[in-house]
Amino acid sequence: MFNGLRWLAGVVVLACLTASPVIWADGSTQVYTGTLGKMPIVLEMNPDSGDGRYFYQKYRKDLVLSLTKEGETLVLEEGGGSQPYPTMRLKPTPDGWSGEWTSAKGKVLKMEQQQARLAPAPADTLPYLVELHDKWPYEYLRLLGLKLKQGQTENFMGYTLQWWSEPQSEVQLFEVVSGYPAEVLQRINQRLMARLWQGVGGTLECTVDGAPGSYFQTSHPVWMSPSVMSVITATDFYCGGLHPNLDNESLNFDTRTGNVLTLDDVLWVGQGKPVHFEEGFDYSSPASKAHYEYRNKELAPWLVAQLLKLNPSEMTAKPEVEENDCVYSDDNLWSSPLWYFTEKGLKLEPVFVHAAAVCRDIDWGVLPYNLVKQHPGGVALQLP
Repeated sequence: MFNGLRWLAGVVVLACLTASPVIWADGSTQVYTGTLGKMPIVLEMNPDSGDGRYFYQKYRKDLVLSLTKEGETLVLEEGGGSQPYPTMRLKPTPDGWSGEWTSAKGKVLKMEQQQARLAPAPADTLPYLVELHDKWPYEYLRLLGLKLKQGQTENFMGYTLQWWSEPQSEVQLFEVVSGYPAEVLQRINQRLMARLWQGVGGTLECTVDGAPGSYFQTSHPVWMSPSVMSVITATDFYCGGLHPNLDNESLNFDTRTGNVLTLDDVLWVGQGKPVHFEEGFDYSSPASKAHYEYRNKELAPWLVAQLLKLNPSEMTAKPEVEENDCVYSDDNLWSSPLWYFTEKGLKLEPVFVHAAAVCRDIDWGVLPYNLVKQHPGGVALQLP
């Protein structure tokens, strides 16, 4: 079993080590560590775009910055909106920046910043955190030293789950303790713990006009069997913009291998070989464009046709939701549906804009497994 705390035992040591600077994913983005007054902070900025942010290591929550230059002096204005905010004025040093932070009321504190340096991540570090270490050091440093709290043990459909939570963000998720081979458990738990830490980071970086926003995430298992498994994560957040966001997403696993499944692995109605199109794929590639065409011109119309046969009254009804109508027969709603395994079949939920998010909550969008088996995807699965 992958231990949700294991990576912490190794990476906490990194706070006391230095090594050659890592190569950031974006060459224009610069990450620094240092002090504001006596408080340790981590600073990220992109002089080319004029954007920046920082967090106090004690609190870890983002404070947004806008950058301008006055000669060799870098001016960073904190926050947003019309009210006065603190300002940083920094001058370059051989290894970073030095200057002053001035509050809206005129209080002045000295600042010293050095280029962030990270030692290599320990061999048993969670792969998600290794990626942050290598590509997104600001996010890695934000999570550095946070500890998970062990929660209750739960039995779900005959499988033992161990819940974990991160106290500051209150984000929680579980590991699967038993019921699958050790290598399968490790792969599944690595992805589950990655999603937990992703939620922690999302909570801490959420801001509205420079102040902390609202971010609440919950997760729960929905189906577990010897062949497949599904987990749903619901996130209710407001980090700026016209409307609060309510997003649901699923993690679906082949529990014989521990690999994450895409909808195309399970269901394929196109020509040729199914494509495993997961996050991180090259979206500018010809394969990506072909997949986009498939999802919009073949999959979505096929799903609408099947759901019209299975649920004609629900698909053609137009219940009013504020100023929006939940018109489920629109192909555009079904090209990238939320999906997961259930007892009776593959559950699908349409994609609506945030203002009509309530329209996504349907209980009838199920493709029976006998239909799904007639159009198998790229992975041979043992479905009910």
